[in-house]
Amino acid sequence: NEFRWSPRIKREDGLIRMVPGLGTRAVDRVSDDYPILIAPGQPGLRTNVNPDEIIRYSPKKMDVINLETGEFQTVEVRDLVQKYGREYPMIEKIVSVVEGDHLRPPGFTTDFSQVDFAVTFEGLLQQTNFIRQVHVILQELRKHLKTPVDVEFAHDGKHFFLLQSRPQSYAKDHGAAHIPEHLPPEKVVFSANKYISNGTVKNIEYIVYVPPEKYSEIGDLDTMRKVGRVVGALNKVLPKKKFILMGPGRWGSRGDIKLGVSVTYSDINNTAMLIEIARKKGNYVPDLSFGTHFFQDLVEANIRYLPLYPDEEGNRFNEEFLTQSPNKLAELLPEYRALEEVVRVIHVPQASGGHKLSVLMNGEENIAVALLDSHPTKK
Repeated sequence: NEFRWSPRIKREDGLIRMVPGLGTRAVDRVSDDYPILIAPGQPGLRTNVNPDEIIRYSPKKMDVINLETGEFQTVEVRDLVQKYGREYPMIEKIVSVVEGDHLRPPGFTTDFSQVDFAVTFEGLLQQTNFIRQVHVILQELRKHLKTPVDVEFAHDGKHFFLLQSRPQSYAKDHGAAHIPEHLPPEKVVFSANKYISNGTVKNIEYIVYVPPEKYSEIGDLDTMRKVGRVVGALNKVLPKKKFILMGPGRWGSRGDIKLGVSVTYSDINNTAMLIEIARKKGNYVPDLSFGTHFFQDLVEANIRYLPLYPDEEGNRFNEEFLTQSPNKLAELLPEYRALEEVVRVIHVPQASGGHKLSVLMNGEENIAVALLDSHPTKK
């Protein structure tokens, strides 16, 4: 599992992507819908906790076979369940009924044409041995094949049907990155050694950096909200997937925005990477959100996430590069010039003599490093 939303989730426990109907919408990332994500080793830790998030990120569509026409079709879950809910096998294990600000299991007499509901698989997860089956099967296959596996399955509430099993494959930028030894200090922008996943983010031209100490010094909520608006504006003007976001604590914080920059997913959806920074304050290290405020959006859009603890022993953090490099904010967004101390936009080639930035992540070694490329970009 390269997309962990809690430090209690282990990479080796794997990840379940689950949908109602045919599994095509779990295998293929689609832009208009979401699967249910479950960590087999920690099934109680969900990506979405409050009812609004559970409903928002629940599957809204399903792929089916029309037995009359012999065709594959995509239908709305709501339409199908409202019309055929009582005929749908194990429907009580697939959906939850929405009542005000909470969710409950459907009853034997629930009329699905008269209630709101969401796909949660709560009954399957809580009332069957499904999680245990998945966990055992993944571990057994891994043991015998001597490699992590990728499986496709179906489940009827009792039986687990293994449809496919193969060694887990990685796109080139999702495998464990090779971390060179004896890196020159001047080439390293930052490093990390906690909760690392596998992957590589290359050809980064801009760093948007919100210094934690400067953000914490802001004395009013209106200015804090304005920082979020600046990030949203930069998200529109910077080249897509050519910049990374670095900021304090919990990106997307909706309650106490002192904990992190107040943004929505649409304010960050063009970034290549989201980095949350936990700077030590005395003996206290603030909690990070692990991207949970929009975790499933990050997963489906392939936006990488990294938690950063600059004050941990063994980590490098080139504060001089991040705070002393020329700030391009006023040039890009002159109307936000007053926030230059709080929002820094670093054009990496200009600040480094023509280099671009790569972030190399190796989950097996639990190391990540942001590195200025060896070969300067030709001007």
